Amino acid sequence: MPIFVLRVRWMVRYLVLLLLGFGIPSFAGYLIALEDRNVSTGAPGPVYQGSTDKRRIALTFNVFWGEEHLPQILQTLRRNNAKATFFLGGCWVDRFPELAQEIGRDFEVGSHSYYHRHPDRLSVAENLADLKRAEAAIRRVTKKRPRLFAPPYGECGPSILQAADAAGYRVVLWSIDTVDWKRPAAAKISGRVISRAHNGAIVLLHPTAPTAEALPAIIRELSGRGFEFVSVSDLLGAN
Repeated sequence: MPIFVLRVRWMVRYLVLLLLGFGIPSFAGYLIALEDRNVSTGAPGPVYQGSTDKRRIALTFNVFWGEEHLPQILQTLRRNNAKATFFLGGCWVDRFPELAQEIGRDFEVGSHSYYHRHPDRLSVAENLADLKRAEAAIRRVTKKRPRLFAPPYGECGPSILQAADAAGYRVVLWSIDTVDWKRPAAAKISGRVISRAHNGAIVLLHPTAPTAEALPAIIRELSGRGFEFVSVSDLLGAN
């Protein structure tokens, strides 16, 4: 028999043994993890916007970095009497307690997890533990118990929805994404918000330099169009 054929047969047998020895157990482990993470649940789905009956809009800031730009953002909001909701990362709160406390004094705070891991890659138990740790950090510093949760990366599979429901959170996403984490020009950020503004909109923002620069124009233009800037809880009628 030609040596080439023998080599091909040997390689095929090797691959079969490899799959039997490693592939099947690994695949079985994957299915077990998948069963835990993609659980069937009656937990509420995420919220993308509020009622369209009123000319109201909610600015949200996911905070896990960018603390150097937060004072300017807070000053702009206060100066314009604009409410907003800040979703704080638990480990960020532990690192910057004074700034987190300042945010909590004047604005609504929600949770953005503790570690900012991908929630869809975690089990229900892992997500729940992360939520509880973040909640403890936020409550300890701001003296407020967060009721809203913005999942990292916008991931909202069954495992995080069930964990959030068990912890008493409402999962919040957005209807307008500024993509400001890529740090485009301020005019581009303000243009995205202004051009897409609608009744009940939830706007996703981060504490970046161009965001801080764009914020006054966003508030000025949309206020001129009759929009009221409210917290997410006010927008959803939770208060």
